Amino acid sequence: MKRLFGVVLSGLVAAVLLVPLGPAAQAATGKVVVFSVEAVPLENYDNPVGCRRLPAGAHVLANLTDGDVTIFGDPLCVSPLVTVEPGYGTHVPTFGAAFRA
Repeated sequence: MKRLFGVVLSGLVAAVLLVPLGPAAQAATGKVVVFSVEAVPLENYDNPVGCRRLPAGAHVLANLTDGDVTIFGDPLCVSPLVTVEPGYGTHVPTFGAAFRA
């Protein structure tokens, strides 16, 4: 009986470990818009994927996607600064920053 219990318990543990704990990561859909200065057109990033460098002089980022956007203080997306939820915006570093959706 103990052996049967051990086998059943091992099977249940294996099954639980094989089930993903959360939904699979999906690329954000929508647009990230970056404002620099009045004399420069807005930068639009449609359905951004991966680490994207912000333009020099960037001032404000608006997250119009359906997922979070993380702002990084470096162009390689190593040092996260802030996460912007969908429908919100934030000021961004003027030079050398990046974002990931």
